[in-house]
Amino acid sequence: MTVREVTPAIDPNTLPGAQFADAFRIEIGDRALNARQAAECMMARQPRWAEALLTLRNILVTPFGLKTSGAGSKPREMVGIFPIVSEQPDRLVAGFNDKHLDFRIVVDVATSGAAREVTATTLVLTHNWLGRTYLAVIMPFHRLIVRTLLRQVAA
Repeated sequence: MTVREVTPAIDPNTLPGAQFADAFRIEIGDRALNARQAAECMMARQPRWAEALLTLRNILVTPFGLKTSGAGSKPREMVGIFPIVSEQPDRLVAGFNDKHLDFRIVVDVATSGAAREVTATTLVLTHNWLGRTYLAVIMPFHRLIVRTLLRQVAA
């Protein structure tokens, strides 16, 4: 299955003021798949190279006081390492706010002919130079990771 980049369909209420957005889509045969199931398939396991990058990221950002996981001070329902912000059968929004940037990943599912489309949209609102720098550094990896995670939905 091919993952393709698509124009993000952004609900302005998801992350008002977001300065960055991208979206990737894959078609699958499972017409019964809902957004939570798709998000869980995506986040169930990360490739080892992505886990290594996440470990390195956590080491590098700790001195700046940035979050090293999506877990906040109060328990929340999670999908992978990200707290769930909102959920409907066809859309799950996960992410968190930090002092350098706010982040959301939106997983949408929709029927298209005989297939089901799963779209992962990423939204980012940066707050300062650290957020802008962080976004620029992770961008090449982000694109690879999202594509890889979407392929897991089709597997």
